[in-house]
Amino acid sequence: MRLSNKHILVGISGGIAAYKIPELIRSLVKAGAEVRVATTQNALEFVTELTLQTVSGSRVYSDVFAAINEHSTEHISLPDWCDAMIVAPATANVVAKMAAGIADDALTTTICSCVARKPIIVAPAMNDKMWENPATQHAIETIRTWENVQVIEPDCGPLACGTSGKGRMPEIEVLQEALEYALTPKTMVGQHVLITAGGTQEKIDPVRFISNYSTGKMGIALAHECARRGAEVTLVCGAVSAPLINPFGMIHRVDALSAQAMYEACMAHWPQADLAILCAAVADFTPAEEASEKIKKQAGQTEMTLHLTTTPDIARALGESKQAHQRLIGFALETQHEKENALHKLERKHLDAIVLNSLRDAGAGFGVDTNRVTILSANGNSVELPLQSKADIAAGIIDTII
Repeated sequence: MRLSNKHILVGISGGIAAYKIPELIRSLVKAGAEVRVATTQNALEFVTELTLQTVSGSRVYSDVFAAINEHSTEHISLPDWCDAMIVAPATANVVAKMAAGIADDALTTTICSCVARKPIIVAPAMNDKMWENPATQHAIETIRTWENVQVIEPDCGPLACGTSGKGRMPEIEVLQEALEYALTPKTMVGQHVLITAGGTQEKIDPVRFISNYSTGKMGIALAHECARRGAEVTLVCGAVSAPLINPFGMIHRVDALSAQAMYEACMAHWPQADLAILCAAVADFTPAEEASEKIKKQAGQTEMTLHLTTTPDIARALGESKQAHQRLIGFALETQHEKENALHKLERKHLDAIVLNSLRDAGAGFGVDTNRVTILSANGNSVELPLQSKADIAAGIIDTII
């Protein structure tokens, strides 16, 4: 995992969202990171130093002049130690100080020392009226221009004052994904990637459809991985249950529930793409006619015939229109004659590579968080990726094909 053995510095300022940060620290530690914490004094009004020390396993830096500090200049040693820093929540006060270069407490001196040397994620959180303040917006725009800084846009929703508006700190999963982004080498900057994910739904009548067990986890993991590497991603989604986490807006989601809708979306976006990865489980057949009303079972009826017709072949259509600079990667989920069927699909649909997985492999296939795949290339190369998380499988696939 990308956070394994990484040194993460968590900076906390005095906003109500500080109470969520112990859960972020716990999640980072679970992912294999080593975490240290720097805070303002006001932050400790919302979350105790003992809590932060317990979940991080390290002493908290909250007072520049504390006698218990490990080093006399913690604000220098902590940036030296860390691989990346996240400031969450970042209050209006801390954002303004950051933009002006003011360093007058444990957190802001640490930020001032870190900002020119290490990646920093800033997660503003405040009342919507404070967020809309021109001075706050000017400060945000200032720090957005700095090379090492990435600002996560605050969410809209209920606020501590009892109203609703823009200013909520994003959820923990978004903060962690932002750190994953910050720590990933940007090997795909300038590339546009088209990815399909999930299963299609072929309508029978207003209340029924034909589908499959796909959750979209593998396709969404691929979208996350490409975005982390700096690519612009168009994600065409069928029915998915896996969450899409998009802290910096690099993934453009297009919903396309039916095979026909997915075909049309892919054909529209393919000309602008450098790479397409077709991970969706697209239905091969669809009802020849969709009933306008719910089909009712009649008295004494024991069977029903449903007439099906083939759906558009997305992979073949993209393969036949592929330009010299474009690459097309397919997926094959097989239950028998796996490699033979996959190679036939690769050739017939003009793919550059195909990712093969089998329902017969324990821990692979639909609905699980792990996968085991073999990547077969048109040039004859073959790469096997052992059973691991779908996030790690996605990284292995991209490492193989780029």
